[in-house]
Amino acid sequence: MQLVVFEDAAYVHLLPLVYARATFNLRCGFDNLLDKMESAFGVAAAAVFVRPLLAEVLRERQRRPVNQTPPGEDQLWLNGRLLVRRRFELPPGGAVWRGDTLLAARLDRRAAAGLSPETLLDPAALRGALAACRPAELPPESVRPIDHPWDLVHENPAEIVRQFAAHGPRVHGPVYAGAHLVHDAAIHLGDGTRVKPGAVLDAEDGPIFLGDGVTVAPNAVLVGPCFIGDGCVIQPGARIRPGSAIHMRCKVGGEVEGTIFHGFSNKQHDGFLGHAYVGEWVNLGAGTTNSDLKNTYGPVRVPINGRPVDSGQMFVGGFLGDHVKTGIHTTLPTGAVLGFAASVFLSRVVPQFVPSFSWLTDAADGVPGGEAVENDPARAWAVAVQMAARRGRTLSAAEQALFFAVRDEARRIERRA
Repeated sequence: MQLVVFEDAAYVHLLPLVYARATFNLRCGFDNLLDKMESAFGVAAAAVFVRPLLAEVLRERQRRPVNQTPPGEDQLWLNGRLLVRRRFELPPGGAVWRGDTLLAARLDRRAAAGLSPETLLDPAALRGALAACRPAELPPESVRPIDHPWDLVHENPAEIVRQFAAHGPRVHGPVYAGAHLVHDAAIHLGDGTRVKPGAVLDAEDGPIFLGDGVTVAPNAVLVGPCFIGDGCVIQPGARIRPGSAIHMRCKVGGEVEGTIFHGFSNKQHDGFLGHAYVGEWVNLGAGTTNSDLKNTYGPVRVPINGRPVDSGQMFVGGFLGDHVKTGIHTTLPTGAVLGFAASVFLSRVVPQFVPSFSWLTDAADGVPGGEAVENDPARAWAVAVQMAARRGRTLSAAEQALFFAVRDEARRIERRA
């Protein structure tokens, strides 16, 4: 059986996190959603189907065929927004629908040939293309659809626990005298990872997994469940509280709780970040702090693309798109959304929704304080190139084209004041 993973029209509910990546590249626990699918079924995907806007960049970033139907007679098509915990079976010709959303289908080559990126992004066209499929169901214990960004944050602690069980404890990196590993039977330290004097790794209430080449600086405290990816630096005195997953090459200080860092981002200084998802190439100025709980303890409403959505969750922090920058002492309200390449430098609380490519300051080029102007894409791209170079990365021509195309995409989708 061949595995095919696709994006659907509901990708818009995961913005701004997926402007520059596919839905199945979002992270939860140790890895991304596509990794979980391939691990559960024991095969690499034979193809992935994405928005045409992303196709060229996806061809660069990974080796799976993009927007090309594979030749096999038995194909399992999975929605890229599924968090798959374990393998499941569908009958041939079966399709799982939730309303107008296709979650999974088992197709022969003829049925699969009728699907294109455009069809997959059009619910009515997709229904028509698969009208002959028989209704089927997914086992709820095996699969969890990700509908909004807070679903990833909510599932993250349990995913860390589940995935740690498959890896187990191991201590390969040096633990310096004066560092403390509490319940080391639930701690994994990768090759070259260093735990400096005074640091505390407390796995008594949940496992801690540190990848390769991680540095935990003196007096930092990590409490499980917690995941730290390859090449990360946890700064002196940092407090990494339960439910956090900090992926590759991030530098993090201050206090972090229940938060996912996608990778290559900085929160080097003091300040609290809770129940948030931070994209790539983000830099948070010293003292940047978010609220993740309303004074009423009620459910948080989140402005997805500028339109309020009830999360149904008590703890919801913020969702920061790629290339976001904040100034010192930036204060983010509960459920804040900062769009792709937004730059925020305010001495008061930031609006709950900041559109992509906003430049929001107290006074910008004569604009009244707090009114957003455009973050010039050329200037924003120059900053992105410089930040990537500091991580030894060179951004490609395809990534540059996508960066500029996101501005037009965001203008089409986001509701602006």
